[in-house]
Amino acid sequence: MTITFVGHGYVGLVTACVFADFGNKVWVIGRNKEKIAKLKKGDPLIYEPGLKELLDKNFKAGRLLFTLDYDKAVPNSGIVFITVGTPIDKNGESDLSSVLDVSKKIAKHLKNGQTVVACKSTVPLGVTRKIEELINKNKPEKAKIVIASCPEFLREGTAVFDTLNPDRVVIGSDSQKAIALLLELHKPLNGKRVITNLASAELIKYSANAVLANKVSFANLIAFYCEKTGADVEAVLNAVGLDKRIGRIFLYPGIGYGGSCLPKDVIALIKTGDKLDVDTTLLKSIDKINQQTRKNFLKKIVANARGKKIAVWGLSFKPNTDDIREAPSVYILQELIDKGFKITVYDPAAMKNIKNFFEDEIEYAPGPYEALSGADALCIFTEWNEFKEIDLNKVKSLLEKPVVFDGRNIYDPKKMRELGFTYFSVGRN
Repeated sequence: MTITFVGHGYVGLVTACVFADFGNKVWVIGRNKEKIAKLKKGDPLIYEPGLKELLDKNFKAGRLLFTLDYDKAVPNSGIVFITVGTPIDKNGESDLSSVLDVSKKIAKHLKNGQTVVACKSTVPLGVTRKIEELINKNKPEKAKIVIASCPEFLREGTAVFDTLNPDRVVIGSDSQKAIALLLELHKPLNGKRVITNLASAELIKYSANAVLANKVSFANLIAFYCEKTGADVEAVLNAVGLDKRIGRIFLYPGIGYGGSCLPKDVIALIKTGDKLDVDTTLLKSIDKINQQTRKNFLKKIVANARGKKIAVWGLSFKPNTDDIREAPSVYILQELIDKGFKITVYDPAAMKNIKNFFEDEIEYAPGPYEALSGADALCIFTEWNEFKEIDLNKVKSLLEKPVVFDGRNIYDPKKMRELGFTYFSVGRN
C-alpha cells in the first residue's frame, strides 16, 4: 500500500517509519527544507529510542520517502494521514491553523478516484468533519474522499514500542471503505479494534489523556495532604494502587505533568465543554492542581536552599525524550532565575532544546557530576535512569552543601539521611 503522512513530529514520523517497516511505501511531507534534508540524512530531529534505526533501515530500503511536494505523494496514496501539531494558542484554544492549511493543500493535489483522509492530529470535537468539508470545497471535481479519525496513543520515550504494541486501534468513520482500508493497513498490529463514528473517535483521545492527567493530579493532591500530616505518599498510593479497579500506573506524585499532550488536551476539553455548556469543574481542578504542584515545589526550594547556586538534573518533561514543551522544569527554572538563583543544568537529551529556550541565562554542564561543582543544592526534575543509581557519596563531596530537592522521589529518604543529606522530596518526610 502507498500512504502519506503530512507532518513529521512524534506521531507522524514514528508511525510512518513503522508502517514503512511493514513493507508499505510511505511518503512523509514536511514544510521546512532544512528539516527534510536532515531526515534524508538519517537525523530524526527528535530524541526517541529506536527511531533512528527504524528511519535508516526503511529510508535505505526505499520504502520511506521525504518531500516538500504534495504532488509527489498525495496523488499516489490510498490513505493520507494528517499528523501536524495543534498547540494551544494565546486564547487557550487549539491552534488549528496547520491542520486547516494542510487540508487545503491535500485537497488541491487529490487525483481522480477516491482517497481516505485520516486525521491523527488531536483536534476538538467536530473538527474532523470541518476538514472533510474544507477538502470537498477545494478538491478537483472528479476527486473523491472519505474521511476518518484515527487517533494516536503514543507515549514520548516509548513511541516506537507503543506503535508496534497498541492497546487499541481506534477508527472513526461513516465510510465502510475507509474502515476497511484502515483495518487492512493495521493488520500487522495487535490490539483491540474500536470502530466508531467521528465524534466518538475524537473524544476517545481527549478522554484518555484527561483520565491520565487526573491520576497525576490526584497523586499530587494526596501528596499535599501527606506533607501537611506526616503521612507517606508512597505508602498511601502503593496501597491504593493495589486495588485492581484503580492500579498504580500514572498514580505517582512529582512536580506535575507536562509535554505536548496532557496539558493542552485538558485545556482543549475545558474549552469545548464551556462551548457546549458542560460543567468542566473537574477538568479545571485537574489543571489547577497541576499548576499548584509546580508552585509548591518551587516554594520548597526557595525556602530551604542554603545559597543561591543550584544544580539541576533533568529538564525534559519525562525520561527518554528531549521534549521540554510544558515541562515543569521550564516554569521552575524561570522562577528561580527571576529570584536571583545561579543555575547549572544537565539532561541526557534535552540540553539543546533548553539552551534554545534560556540561552545564556543559565549554565550548561556536560554531565551530572560536572553540574554539581560548588552548588549549594541539587534539584532533580526528571527521573532519568542514570540519576537513580548514581554515586551519592560523590554527589555529596561535590556539592558545597549536601541539600537535595528530589521532584520525582527517586531516592530513599532514610538512605539520604544516613548519607548526611538534607533531603526534600514530594509527599514524604
